[in-house]
Amino acid sequence: MREKTSLQQAYGRFRFAFIATLVFSFFANTLMFVGPLYMLQIYDRVLASRNENTLLALTVIAIALLVSYGLLEFTRSRLLVRAGLHFDDVLANPVFNRVVRQQTLNPASGSTVALTDIDKLREFLTGQGILAFFDAIWVPLFLALCFAFHPWLGWVATSGALIIFGLALANELSTRKALQEAGMAAQSASHFVNTTMQNAEVIRAMGMERPLTKRWQARHEEMLANQAKASGRAGFILASSKFIRMSLQVLILGTGAYLAVHREISPGIMVAASIMMGRALAPVEQSVAQWKQFVAARQAHKRLKQLFALIQDEEERLKLPEPKGQLSAEAVFAVAPGTREYLLKNIGFSVAPGEVLAVIGPSGSGKSTLIRHLVGAVPPASGAVRLDGTELQHWDPEQLGRHVGYLPQDVKLFRGSVAENISRFQDDPADADIVAAATLAGAHDMIQRLPQGYETNVGDGGNALSGGQRQRVGLARAVYGNPSVVVLDEPNSNLDSVGEQALIACIQELKKRGVTVVLVTHKANLLALSDKTLMIVNGTVEKYGPTREIFKQQAPAGAAGRPAPAVVNISSPGQAAE
Repeated sequence: MREKTSLQQAYGRFRFAFIATLVFSFFANTLMFVGPLYMLQIYDRVLASRNENTLLALTVIAIALLVSYGLLEFTRSRLLVRAGLHFDDVLANPVFNRVVRQQTLNPASGSTVALTDIDKLREFLTGQGILAFFDAIWVPLFLALCFAFHPWLGWVATSGALIIFGLALANELSTRKALQEAGMAAQSASHFVNTTMQNAEVIRAMGMERPLTKRWQARHEEMLANQAKASGRAGFILASSKFIRMSLQVLILGTGAYLAVHREISPGIMVAASIMMGRALAPVEQSVAQWKQFVAARQAHKRLKQLFALIQDEEERLKLPEPKGQLSAEAVFAVAPGTREYLLKNIGFSVAPGEVLAVIGPSGSGKSTLIRHLVGAVPPASGAVRLDGTELQHWDPEQLGRHVGYLPQDVKLFRGSVAENISRFQDDPADADIVAAATLAGAHDMIQRLPQGYETNVGDGGNALSGGQRQRVGLARAVYGNPSVVVLDEPNSNLDSVGEQALIACIQELKKRGVTVVLVTHKANLLALSDKTLMIVNGTVEKYGPTREIFKQQAPAGAAGRPAPAVVNISSPGQAAE
């Protein structure tokens, strides 16, 4: 039997509240008879008999029943809110996990919208939208009472309910496509803004604001056009619904008056039937008004269902012994997201604990793609990346993460303090471990000069720090917790000479400690630290072996016109390329 997904479990947890709310809705709607029946008794009994005791008794009973009605309304609303919190509690972590994994596999997937989809779904399931649908289920009770008063009154009320329900259906059919297109356009515009504004300074500096504004505005206008189309149709249907409801009130009063004149019903029944029909049509009309929220919740459910179908639950992994750092790649192939184009082809190498592997090659050759596979961020299309002989996908992700340090080419820090970023936002990290990591990365003195030292807030993406400061804090984060493997992608791209010397000292210390280091670089002083070099050209291994042997003599350019590597004197880390 297939195990339930977290989405199904969340709905399962909500099922009890759903059933309980349905039961409460039955009694709450039954108590709505109090008003019409009280009015009926006033007109037909109290006014006719002029008995004050009857009036007092009826009033006390009515108020007691209405108090019960209020308690039921409060209880079912409270029940849904609590169920919504449980729903969110079950779903939040699995969705966040899937969004991270999906964004890693395909950064352009736009899967982050799933995080807001939880809110849309929860708001519908716990708000007036779902209550309107619950109440609409019991409309036949009110219609039945109208029929009990007189068949003509029942048919007038039933005809109105059917017409308004037909308008709701017309609203769905006429706005579905426009709302879907508006949602897609809004998602596209939001994604465009989020990615574009990360480079706001480039936009201003290079005069790109106008053309980029046009691109965003095109997406925004597409969203507005579809929303306006849907809102126009929905507005017409809603206005028609209100007109029909008010007309029905006139019709049922007129019909009741006609029947009362002919003594087929009493004046009290005429007034009570009018109130009863209003109660019957209210939830139907509310359902029409809440239809947009219902459609948004349905689309959110569809996207979440697709996400859970696409990204499966991570299996519980056996905790493995602490890795020593033996890293290897075996016939690794990688493809571009959403295509069959190979970015890496048959990559293979092995690095022993304490060795430094330099990865070199021209831009676009696949170096950063390989790095993402080496840290387990992306699984290979075929082949395997192994740590201590075990494929990375077979490690528990949290356990693996504690033993891997990663400094990406474009260093992004997270909103929070420097200390929190270095400690990878662990709960209650030891201050000594944070300072030790910063000291190993040669960043301690730099951090101490910040306005609040280790408590300095780095801002969104680390924008409160300079590029070099971000890179040094990122290096401290990579070496935090004494990892077995440290992977560095262009680690000195934003460093000055002082920062480079600190980086070199850090790599040398890691090597002494027996840590496996993989680094992507074009700098000779870092190449000189390496024991092995892997040269990648067009996604394939061009050269692999001991660094001294690869750079012993300058190789001529290949037949395909590939650039030959520079001759590097690896006798000392400070030596430049010839």
